[in-house]
Amino acid sequence: MSKNKIIVIGSANTDMVVKSKSLPLPGETLMGGTFFMHAGGKGANQAVAAARLGGHVTLVAKLGDDIFGKQTIAGLQKENINTDYVFTDPVAPSGTAIIMVNEEGENCIVVAPGANANLLPADIETVKNITEAAIILMQLEIPMETIEAVAIDAKANNQKIIINPAPAQALSDALLNGLFLVTPNETEAALLTGVTVTDEVTASVAADVFLKKGVQNVVITLGRQGAFFKNADLTFKISAPIVTAVDTTAAGDTFSGALAVAITEGMDWEQAIGFAIEAASISVTRMGAQPSVPYRHEI
Repeated sequence: MSKNKIIVIGSANTDMVVKSKSLPLPGETLMGGTFFMHAGGKGANQAVAAARLGGHVTLVAKLGDDIFGKQTIAGLQKENINTDYVFTDPVAPSGTAIIMVNEEGENCIVVAPGANANLLPADIETVKNITEAAIILMQLEIPMETIEAVAIDAKANNQKIIINPAPAQALSDALLNGLFLVTPNETEAALLTGVTVTDEVTASVAADVFLKKGVQNVVITLGRQGAFFKNADLTFKISAPIVTAVDTTAAGDTFSGALAVAITEGMDWEQAIGFAIEAASISVTRMGAQPSVPYRHEI
Protein backbone atom coordinates (compact mmCIF):
# COMPACT_ATOMS: atom_id res chain seq x y z
CA MET A 1 0.00 0.00 0.00
CA SER A 2 1.48 3.36 -1.02
CA LYS A 3 1.25 5.88 1.81
CA ASN A 4 0.43 8.82 -0.48
CA LYS A 5 -1.61 7.26 -3.30
CA ILE A 6 -5.20 8.49 -3.57
CA ILE A 7 -7.77 6.79 -5.78
CA VAL A 8 -10.90 8.86 -6.46
CA ILE A 9 -13.86 6.86 -7.75
CA GLY A 10 -16.66 9.04 -9.01
CA SER A 11 -18.29 11.25 -11.58
CA ALA A 12 -16.87 13.44 -14.32
CA ASN A 13 -19.14 16.03 -15.93
CA THR A 14 -19.08 19.10 -18.10
CA ASP A 15 -20.63 22.03 -16.21
CA MET A 16 -22.64 24.68 -18.03
CA VAL A 17 -22.91 27.68 -15.71
CA VAL A 18 -25.09 30.78 -15.88
CA LYS A 19 -24.35 33.55 -13.36
CA SER A 20 -27.16 36.06 -12.84
CA LYS A 21 -28.46 38.50 -10.23
CA SER A 22 -30.88 35.97 -8.72
CA LEU A 23 -32.01 32.38 -9.20
CA PRO A 24 -35.18 32.02 -11.29
CA LEU A 25 -38.51 31.07 -9.75
CA PRO A 26 -40.53 28.27 -11.42
CA GLY A 27 -41.76 29.56 -14.77
CA GLU A 28 -39.58 32.68 -14.63
CA THR A 29 -37.11 33.73 -17.34
CA LEU A 30 -34.24 35.96 -16.23
CA MET A 31 -32.21 38.11 -18.64
CA GLY A 32 -28.70 39.37 -18.14
CA GLY A 33 -26.85 36.21 -17.20
CA THR A 34 -23.22 35.36 -18.07
CA PHE A 35 -22.42 31.89 -19.48
CA PHE A 36 -19.37 29.75 -18.64
CA MET A 37 -18.49 26.14 -19.46
CA HIS A 38 -16.11 24.22 -17.17
CA ALA A 39 -15.01 20.69 -16.34
CA GLY A 40 -16.85 19.39 -13.27
CA GLY A 41 -18.43 16.35 -11.62
CA LYS A 42 -17.75 15.59 -7.97
CA GLY A 43 -15.29 12.78 -8.67
CA ALA A 44 -13.23 14.79 -11.15
CA ASN A 45 -13.40 17.92 -8.96
CA GLN A 46 -12.06 16.02 -5.96
CA ALA A 47 -9.34 14.40 -8.06
CA VAL A 48 -8.22 17.81 -9.37
CA ALA A 49 -8.25 19.29 -5.86
CA ALA A 50 -6.13 16.44 -4.50
CA ALA A 51 -3.70 16.62 -7.45
CA ARG A 52 -3.24 20.42 -7.28
CA LEU A 53 -2.62 20.21 -3.55
CA GLY A 54 0.13 17.60 -3.87
CA GLY A 55 -1.57 14.19 -3.97
CA HIS A 56 -0.68 11.26 -6.25
CA VAL A 57 -4.11 10.74 -7.80
CA THR A 58 -5.83 8.15 -9.98
CA LEU A 59 -9.39 8.87 -11.13
CA VAL A 60 -11.77 5.99 -11.84
CA ALA A 61 -14.74 7.29 -13.85
CA LYS A 62 -16.79 6.74 -17.00
CA LEU A 63 -17.34 9.17 -19.88
CA GLY A 64 -19.20 9.13 -23.16
CA ASP A 65 -17.51 8.74 -26.54
CA ASP A 66 -18.09 12.41 -27.35
CA ILE A 67 -16.39 15.82 -27.40
CA PHE A 68 -17.11 16.43 -23.71
CA GLY A 69 -15.47 13.12 -22.80
CA LYS A 70 -12.35 13.84 -24.88
CA GLN A 71 -12.03 17.34 -23.38
CA THR A 72 -12.42 15.94 -19.87
CA ILE A 73 -9.63 13.36 -20.28
CA ALA A 74 -7.29 15.96 -21.78
CA GLY A 75 -7.98 18.30 -18.87
CA LEU A 76 -7.38 15.60 -16.26
CA GLN A 77 -4.09 14.62 -17.85
CA LYS A 78 -2.95 18.27 -17.72
CA GLU A 79 -3.50 18.07 -13.95
CA ASN A 80 -1.13 15.06 -13.74
CA ILE A 81 -4.00 12.74 -12.81
CA ASN A 82 -3.69 9.09 -13.85
CA THR A 83 -6.56 8.48 -16.33
CA ASP A 84 -5.80 4.81 -17.10
CA TYR A 85 -9.16 3.88 -15.54
CA VAL A 86 -11.34 6.63 -16.98
CA PHE A 87 -13.54 4.34 -19.07
CA THR A 88 -15.44 5.20 -22.25
CA ASP A 89 -19.08 4.19 -22.59
CA PRO A 90 -19.91 3.36 -26.23
CA VAL A 91 -23.57 4.36 -25.88
CA ALA A 92 -24.29 6.85 -23.09
CA PRO A 93 -23.21 10.52 -23.38
CA SER A 94 -20.80 12.15 -20.96
CA GLY A 95 -22.38 13.55 -17.82
CA THR A 96 -23.44 17.19 -17.85
CA ALA A 97 -24.59 19.64 -15.20
CA ILE A 98 -26.61 22.82 -15.58
CA ILE A 99 -25.65 25.27 -12.81
CA MET A 100 -27.20 28.62 -11.91
CA VAL A 101 -25.34 30.98 -9.56
CA ASN A 102 -26.68 34.18 -7.98
CA GLU A 103 -24.91 37.35 -6.82
CA GLU A 104 -24.32 35.90 -3.34
CA GLY A 105 -22.57 32.85 -4.79
CA GLU A 106 -25.41 30.45 -3.93
CA ASN A 107 -26.23 27.91 -6.62
CA CYS A 108 -28.78 25.39 -7.85
CA ILE A 109 -27.70 22.45 -9.98
CA VAL A 110 -29.34 19.82 -12.19
CA VAL A 111 -27.15 16.89 -13.27
CA ALA A 112 -27.73 14.60 -16.27
CA PRO A 113 -25.49 11.70 -15.22
CA GLY A 114 -25.08 10.02 -18.62
CA ALA A 115 -22.15 7.57 -18.57
CA ASN A 116 -21.57 8.15 -14.84
CA ALA A 117 -24.62 5.95 -14.19
CA ASN A 118 -22.84 3.07 -15.95
CA LEU A 119 -19.69 2.98 -13.79
CA LEU A 120 -20.30 -0.52 -12.44
CA PRO A 121 -18.53 -2.98 -10.09
CA ALA A 122 -17.25 -4.90 -13.15
CA ASP A 123 -15.33 -1.78 -14.20
CA ILE A 124 -13.76 -1.42 -10.75
CA GLU A 125 -12.56 -5.04 -10.87
CA THR A 126 -10.24 -4.07 -13.74
CA VAL A 127 -8.47 -1.36 -11.69
CA LYS A 128 -5.18 -3.12 -11.03
CA ASN A 129 -3.64 -0.79 -8.43
CA ILE A 130 -6.71 -0.19 -6.26
CA THR A 131 -5.27 -2.22 -3.36
CA GLU A 132 -2.23 0.09 -3.30
CA ALA A 133 -4.27 3.19 -2.44
CA ALA A 134 -3.73 4.80 0.95
CA ILE A 135 -7.14 6.44 0.57
CA ILE A 136 -10.15 5.70 -1.62
CA LEU A 137 -12.36 8.76 -1.97
CA MET A 138 -15.95 8.42 -3.23
CA GLN A 139 -19.09 10.57 -3.62
CA LEU A 140 -22.66 9.71 -4.63
CA GLU A 141 -22.91 10.62 -8.32
CA ILE A 142 -22.22 7.01 -9.40
CA PRO A 143 -24.30 3.87 -8.73
CA MET A 144 -24.65 2.90 -5.06
CA GLU A 145 -23.93 -0.75 -5.94
CA THR A 146 -20.47 0.33 -7.13
CA ILE A 147 -19.80 2.36 -3.99
CA GLU A 148 -20.85 -0.56 -1.76
CA ALA A 149 -18.78 -3.10 -3.72
CA VAL A 150 -15.66 -0.91 -3.45
CA ALA A 151 -16.26 -0.38 0.27
CA ILE A 152 -16.58 -4.10 1.01
CA ASP A 153 -13.28 -4.89 -0.71
CA ALA A 154 -11.42 -1.89 0.73
CA LYS A 155 -12.52 -2.61 4.30
CA ALA A 156 -11.34 -6.22 3.92
CA ASN A 157 -7.99 -4.83 2.74
CA ASN A 158 -7.77 -2.39 5.71
CA GLN A 159 -7.84 0.62 3.38
CA LYS A 160 -9.13 4.03 4.40
CA ILE A 161 -12.38 4.96 2.65
CA ILE A 162 -13.69 8.53 2.65
CA ILE A 163 -17.25 9.07 1.52
CA ASN A 164 -18.46 12.55 0.73
CA PRO A 165 -22.23 11.84 0.78
CA ALA A 166 -23.22 14.27 -1.96
CA PRO A 167 -25.66 14.65 -3.52
CA ALA A 168 -27.51 13.58 -0.37
CA GLN A 169 -29.08 10.14 -0.37
CA ALA A 170 -29.49 7.31 2.12
CA LEU A 171 -26.45 5.18 3.03
CA SER A 172 -26.87 1.63 4.31
CA ASP A 173 -25.69 0.66 7.78
CA ALA A 174 -23.45 -1.96 6.12
CA LEU A 175 -21.69 0.78 4.14
CA LEU A 176 -21.26 3.05 7.18
CA ASN A 177 -19.96 0.33 9.50
CA GLY A 178 -16.17 0.43 9.48
CA LEU A 179 -15.97 3.50 7.23
CA PHE A 180 -12.83 5.57 7.92
CA LEU A 181 -14.40 8.99 7.34
CA VAL A 182 -17.67 10.56 6.24
CA THR A 183 -17.80 14.27 5.25
CA PRO A 184 -21.39 15.54 4.93
CA ASN A 185 -22.45 19.18 4.93
CA GLU A 186 -25.31 20.35 7.20
CA THR A 187 -28.03 19.32 4.71
CA GLU A 188 -26.53 15.89 4.04
CA ALA A 189 -25.92 15.26 7.75
CA ALA A 190 -29.57 16.08 8.49
CA LEU A 191 -30.82 13.70 5.80
CA LEU A 192 -28.55 10.86 6.94
CA THR A 193 -29.06 11.22 10.70
CA GLY A 194 -32.46 12.90 11.15
CA VAL A 195 -30.76 15.67 13.18
CA THR A 196 -31.15 19.28 11.98
CA VAL A 197 -27.62 20.70 12.01
CA THR A 198 -27.33 24.43 12.71
CA ASP A 199 -24.38 24.78 15.09
CA GLU A 200 -21.66 22.93 17.01
CA VAL A 201 -24.10 21.33 19.48
CA THR A 202 -26.40 19.86 16.82
CA ALA A 203 -23.41 18.84 14.70
CA SER A 204 -22.14 16.82 17.67
CA VAL A 205 -25.50 15.06 18.03
CA ALA A 206 -25.52 14.22 14.30
CA ALA A 207 -21.90 12.99 14.47
CA ASP A 208 -22.86 10.62 17.30
CA VAL A 209 -25.40 8.95 15.00
CA PHE A 210 -22.63 8.17 12.49
CA LEU A 211 -20.23 6.99 15.21
CA LYS A 212 -22.85 4.63 16.64
CA LYS A 213 -23.25 3.11 13.16
CA GLY A 214 -19.53 2.28 13.09
CA VAL A 215 -18.03 5.26 11.22
CA GLN A 216 -14.56 5.91 12.68
CA ASN A 217 -14.34 9.67 12.02
CA VAL A 218 -16.91 12.34 11.15
CA VAL A 219 -16.39 15.79 9.62
CA ILE A 220 -19.51 17.93 9.15
CA THR A 221 -18.83 21.00 7.02
CA LEU A 222 -20.75 24.08 8.19
CA GLY A 223 -20.24 26.52 5.30
CA ARG A 224 -19.21 29.95 6.60
CA GLN A 225 -19.00 28.54 10.15
CA GLY A 226 -16.16 26.16 9.21
CA ALA A 227 -16.18 22.44 10.05
CA PHE A 228 -16.91 20.17 13.01
CA PHE A 229 -14.93 16.99 13.78
CA LYS A 230 -15.72 14.09 16.09
CA ASN A 231 -14.39 10.58 16.72
CA ALA A 232 -14.13 8.35 19.80
CA ASP A 233 -11.36 10.51 21.29
CA LEU A 234 -11.63 14.03 19.85
CA THR A 235 -14.30 16.70 19.37
CA PHE A 236 -13.59 20.17 17.96
CA LYS A 237 -14.76 22.85 15.53
CA ILE A 238 -12.51 24.94 13.30
CA SER A 239 -13.77 28.28 12.02
CA ALA A 240 -13.50 29.34 8.39
CA PRO A 241 -11.77 32.57 7.34
CA ILE A 242 -14.12 35.39 6.33
CA VAL A 243 -14.15 35.68 2.53
CA THR A 244 -16.46 37.14 -0.12
CA ALA A 245 -18.06 34.18 -1.87
CA VAL A 246 -18.79 34.49 -5.60
CA ASP A 247 -19.54 30.81 -6.36
CA THR A 248 -19.80 27.93 -3.86
CA THR A 249 -19.72 25.24 -6.59
CA ALA A 250 -17.03 22.64 -5.75
CA ALA A 251 -16.25 24.07 -2.30
CA GLY A 252 -17.17 20.73 -0.74
CA ASP A 253 -15.19 18.87 -3.38
CA THR A 254 -12.13 21.05 -2.76
CA PHE A 255 -12.50 20.35 0.98
CA SER A 256 -12.68 16.57 0.42
CA GLY A 257 -9.72 16.45 -1.97
CA ALA A 258 -7.62 18.63 0.33
CA LEU A 259 -8.51 16.52 3.36
CA ALA A 260 -7.47 13.33 1.56
CA VAL A 261 -4.07 14.86 0.76
CA ALA A 262 -3.59 16.11 4.33
CA ILE A 263 -4.36 12.65 5.75
CA THR A 264 -1.90 10.92 3.39
CA GLU A 265 0.75 13.43 4.49
CA GLY A 266 0.26 12.44 8.12
CA MET A 267 -1.21 15.72 9.38
CA ASP A 268 -3.17 15.43 12.62
CA TRP A 269 -6.93 16.02 12.46
CA GLU A 270 -6.80 19.71 13.40
CA GLN A 271 -4.06 20.45 10.87
CA ALA A 272 -5.80 18.41 8.17
CA ILE A 273 -9.19 20.06 8.61
CA GLY A 274 -7.65 23.53 8.84
CA PHE A 275 -5.80 22.85 5.57
CA ALA A 276 -9.03 21.65 3.89
CA ILE A 277 -11.02 24.67 5.14
CA GLU A 278 -8.41 27.05 3.80
CA ALA A 279 -8.48 25.37 0.37
CA ALA A 280 -12.29 25.45 0.25
CA SER A 281 -12.36 29.09 1.38
CA ILE A 282 -10.14 30.06 -1.55
CA SER A 283 -12.33 28.11 -4.01
CA VAL A 284 -15.53 30.05 -3.15
CA THR A 285 -13.88 33.33 -4.14
CA ARG A 286 -13.64 32.14 -7.78
CA MET A 287 -16.10 31.12 -10.47
CA GLY A 288 -16.50 27.55 -11.69
CA ALA A 289 -15.84 24.07 -10.30
CA GLN A 290 -12.32 22.95 -11.25
CA PRO A 291 -11.14 26.46 -12.25
CA SER A 292 -11.76 27.58 -8.64
CA VAL A 293 -9.59 24.88 -7.02
CA PRO A 294 -6.39 26.33 -5.52
CA TYR A 295 -2.83 25.09 -5.93
CA ARG A 296 -0.62 24.04 -3.01
CA HIS A 297 1.45 27.26 -3.03
CA GLU A 298 -1.73 29.28 -2.38
CA ILE A 299 -2.51 27.56 0.95
